[in-house]
Amino acid sequence: MAAALTSPPLLLGGLLLLLALCLLRRPLGSLLRLTARTGVGLAFLSLFAPLGKLLGVGLGVNLFNALVLGAFGVPGFGLLMMLKWALRT
Repeated sequence: MAAALTSPPLLLGGLLLLLALCLLRRPLGSLLRLTARTGVGLAFLSLFAPLGKLLGVGLGVNLFNALVLGAFGVPGFGLLMMLKWALRT
């Protein structure tokens, strides 16, 4: 068992994985932050959907709208509302 843990291919693979994680730390952090913000945006859309239907300004609860809210925040909500208004039929 101890010989399997000290084999050269396993050590080389571990070092390469460690190097890749060190090089991609900032992009992975940004991706994780965007994922968390998208989840918050999706939760906001889910909470806003019933109220929006009552006011007549409802937005769809989907991944695209959640990504826009996650990336742009409150201005993204305004952008989605203006886009819905501009594309209404």
